[in-house]
Amino acid sequence: MRIITLLLLLWMTCLGTPICHGDEMADLLTGFDDEAAVVEETGELDQLLDGFDDTPGQQEKENISPPLLPSWLELQGSLSLQTAVGFARKSPPKNTPDYRGLSMFRTRGELIGDITLDTWQARVGTRGFYDAAYSLDDRSDYTHKMLNEYEQELEITEAWIQTALGDHLDFKTGRQIVVWGKSDNIRITDILNPLDGRQPGMLDIRDLRLPVAMSKLDFYTGNWNISTMVIHEPRFNKTPVYNGEFYPGAAPAPPEDAPSMSLGNQQFAIALNGVFSGWDLSIYSACVFDNQAHVDATATSGPVRRYSRIKMGGISADIALGNWLFKTEAALLHGLNFYAVPDKEYSRFDSLMAMEYNGFTEMNISIELANRHLFDFDPRLEALPDGQMQNLFQSVLRVNRDFMHDTLHLTMLCSLYGVSGEDGAFERYQVEYDVRDNVMVKGGVVFYQSGDVVAFQNSGDNDRLFFELEYRF
Repeated sequence: MRIITLLLLLWMTCLGTPICHGDEMADLLTGFDDEAAVVEETGELDQLLDGFDDTPGQQEKENISPPLLPSWLELQGSLSLQTAVGFARKSPPKNTPDYRGLSMFRTRGELIGDITLDTWQARVGTRGFYDAAYSLDDRSDYTHKMLNEYEQELEITEAWIQTALGDHLDFKTGRQIVVWGKSDNIRITDILNPLDGRQPGMLDIRDLRLPVAMSKLDFYTGNWNISTMVIHEPRFNKTPVYNGEFYPGAAPAPPEDAPSMSLGNQQFAIALNGVFSGWDLSIYSACVFDNQAHVDATATSGPVRRYSRIKMGGISADIALGNWLFKTEAALLHGLNFYAVPDKEYSRFDSLMAMEYNGFTEMNISIELANRHLFDFDPRLEALPDGQMQNLFQSVLRVNRDFMHDTLHLTMLCSLYGVSGEDGAFERYQVEYDVRDNVMVKGGVVFYQSGDVVAFQNSGDNDRLFFELEYRF
C-alpha cells in the first residue's frame, strides 16, 4: 500500500497539486524511519518484483524457435492447380486432337530465392509445370513438339546479381525483366523481353514476359536516370505450335534458324527516364533482334524462320490530372523483313494513347488505343505467311473493381483488332478471391473472335472456362 501511496504522491506532486501540510504530512509519513518496517516491506517488494530483473523479452525469446533460414536468404514461391474447359469446338476429324472439354489440367510450381549481403543483392528463380490433360486424352493424337511445349516445362526464370558501384551508379547482370513504356496492355516501346504467347488471352502481359540474360548499368542524378543495357541472350516469343488450339495454319511452320548466344549476337539498348511531380518521361533507343520470326525463302536449304536485327527509337510519357492518368507512347522500328518481299527492309511507326480513371470507389477503368503503320506497304504482304496490314488498329478496354475489403477482385478485359474486332478479338471476364493472405481462387471465361490478324485466324472456336487455385508462401 505504501508503494501505491508514494506513486500517488509523486504523480500529484508532478501535477503541482498541494496534498497536505504540517502535522498531516508528518502523520502520513510515520513509519518511514522505522527500520523494522523497512525490512518487512523489503521482503514484500522482493516477492512483488520477482522476475523484473530478467532481461526484457528474455522469456519470450526462449520460447521462439531459431529461424530456419539465415537472415541473408529469403524464399518465396507458389503452388497452383490450373484448369481450362473448351465449350465451343465441334467434333474434330479422326486422329486429330480433341480440344472439347478439358483442355488443361496443370499443376504449376515456382520457387524464388532472394539473397542480400551488404550492398549485394541476388535472385534465383525456377518455375515448372506438368499438364495431365494430355495423359487423360489420347497422347498419340499430339505431335512430339506439341507435347514438349505444352505437357511439361522446367526452366530457370530470373537469375541475377546486383550491386551499387557508388552513390549514383548501380550494376545488375543475369536473367532479368526490364519493362519499357507506360502501357499495361499493348506493347509499343516494351520490346526487350519476349512474351509467352502459347495461350493468348488467358493472362496479362506482366505475367507473360520472359526473362533475358543482360547486363545493365544505371546512373542516377536528380530526377533523371540513364540505363544502358547489353543483352547477351537472343530469346524470342513462345508461339503456338502446329497441332495446337491456337496455331493459325494448316501445315507445320518451317524450321527455325535462331541466332545463338555469342559475342557477335550481342544486343544493345539505352533509356533516359525522368520522374517528376505528376508526370514522367522516357526516351529509348535499341538495336535488338525482332521477337517475332519471319519466313525467309532465300535459304539454299528451303524456307526457314529467321529473326531480323531491328533498330528502334521511342518515347513514352504519362501525366496525372486529378483522378485521370493520361499516357502516350511512340516507336519507330527499322529493319523488318518479310517473306513476300525478301530483298527489302521495312520501317513501321507504332503509336499509342491511353487514359485511366480512378474516381470511382475501388474501381479502375482504362482505355488504350494503338495503331501500327507500315511504310511503303506492298499488297503482297497481306498473304500468309506474312499476314501484314498497312495500318493495324488495336484497342483495349479494361475495368477492375474490388469488393469485400479488397478480397474480391473483378476484371473485364476486351482487346479488339480493327475498329470493331473484325481483325480478331478476345474478351476475358474474371473473378479472383483471396481466401486468405496466401490462398487465392480464380475463375472466369474467355471468348475469342477470329480475324485477319495471323494470331487470331484460328481462334474463334477456342472459347473456354478457366479455374485456378493457388497457394503462396
